[in-house]
Amino acid sequence: MTNKAAFTEEEWDLLRSAPPLAGMTVSFASGGGMIRETLEMGKVYADARKQHGESELLDAIVSSKPERDHTKQHSPDELKQHTLEQLGKAVGVLTSKATPDEVEDYKQFVLTIADRVAKRHEEDGADVSAAEQQAIDDIRAALG
Repeated sequence: MTNKAAFTEEEWDLLRSAPPLAGMTVSFASGGGMIRETLEMGKVYADARKQHGESELLDAIVSSKPERDHTKQHSPDELKQHTLEQLGKAVGVLTSKATPDEVEDYKQFVLTIADRVAKRHEEDGADVSAAEQQAIDDIRAALG
């Protein structure tokens, strides 16, 4: 089992900031419903905390306050590009230090955030808009 001690402070901050970045990228993909979508991210974290014990690494990530990425993006496209880069870095760090199961748990957690954010607010008569689905697909690709 991998825990927080296996990572540098910078790596740990990256692991904590990447999941909310994924949620924000989906939220900004088509606009609208941002407050509800942001609240949904909090619910995903709360749900993950209820599954305590399945992954020591994920338990540590969701039990601490999500790290806020202080990088400034000036458009949804810049945010998306930054998010995809951060997710790639996070998976790289995890792959080098965590077990394959822990890496998969982290990826699934990020995808759960993205999916639930997208479904939280109906847009254009669809549960998930085309722009949100594209953002999810890009996030999935960045996670590998």
